[in-house]
Amino acid sequence: MTPRPAESAAVVLERVESRADLKRFLAVPAGIYADDRAWVQPLRFERLEHLDPRKNPYFATAEVAYWTARRNGRCVGRISAQMNRAHLDRHRDATGHFGFLEAIDDPGVFLALTAAAEAWLKGRGLERVVGPFSLSVNDESGLLVDGFDTPPYLMMGHARPYYARHVEACGYRKAADLIAYLYDLASEPPAAVTTTIDKLRREPGVRIRPLDMSRYREEIDTIAEIFNDAWAANWSFVPLSPPEIAFLAKNLRPIVTPGHAAIAELEGEPVAMAVTLPNVNEAIADLGGRLLPFGWAKLLWRLKVRGTETARLPLMGVRRRFQNGPLGAALALGVIDGVRRFHASHGTKWAELSWVLEDNTRARRIIEMLGAAPYKTYRMYEKALT
Repeated sequence: MTPRPAESAAVVLERVESRADLKRFLAVPAGIYADDRAWVQPLRFERLEHLDPRKNPYFATAEVAYWTARRNGRCVGRISAQMNRAHLDRHRDATGHFGFLEAIDDPGVFLALTAAAEAWLKGRGLERVVGPFSLSVNDESGLLVDGFDTPPYLMMGHARPYYARHVEACGYRKAADLIAYLYDLASEPPAAVTTTIDKLRREPGVRIRPLDMSRYREEIDTIAEIFNDAWAANWSFVPLSPPEIAFLAKNLRPIVTPGHAAIAELEGEPVAMAVTLPNVNEAIADLGGRLLPFGWAKLLWRLKVRGTETARLPLMGVRRRFQNGPLGAALALGVIDGVRRFHASHGTKWAELSWVLEDNTRARRIIEMLGAAPYKTYRMYEKALT
């Protein structure tokens, strides 16, 4: 049922204009999830850097607006709206984005927030809105619609079960579902998969190797090149630009080791890759978003000494020219097994493989061959701006 306009009359929207406003914007989820044990509060300094146009190269091709919602002086929600020229130049679809959506269980708040984002996008000549992207398809994407009882992994979102109902009541419909898989790293792959991987490793000219940290920057460029090629035909895909690759390399450097990535080479050419990251959310779950006074020490010890029991595989790709044949499937299985072996030998118990488009049957089949199971669904929504 569409919320009645009168229900949103007492909602006051405030545009984020200053750093203090932005800090209040970032603080909104703490109130929404105060009694939700599955929610993990992000590190405040990291979120501020993510939204800093001087540091995040996303802003070189994008315009962004943010709002918080208040009722009776209390902050009850937030939203962003993004016009991403990199997306528009690639897809030519007159589509803008929304993101960072959080709100109390009140249809009027959702209506006021989405209406503000829609009006801002429509005012820039856009004809359709898709989201949530926080900020882009290469960041946190999708609204959690299934799998609320476990904490989100690194760079994956969380939500209350009522969110989807209120978003849909505002006129949004499903555009695509993103699936997250849970993978038991201690379990050996099925015999048929092991046979395929062993055969691949014996093939002349095939090499599966870890990250070479002595050539770290070059290696990240290689991974990004494979990613940009492998994902080029995916829904809403926007390739990583050179500044974004540099930003990625800088952010990953403190938390990755050689075994966190596997690169497959064919006759010396890198043709497939898989990248895992320690699940930082596990390490920061009790820090309350703060690193001072002792959070830095705790975080470094948990990541560098104790290690995490969970990891996330956010990047996996095989060059397009191999994707439709048996070699492509074998390469994908090989690089995933490469990082699995590393994590299993270091005490990591579980990995989230995320995200995978619902209709990407080829990738889903490969993941399920390994024994991973879908356990969370993130939904992308769309609406015409009429």
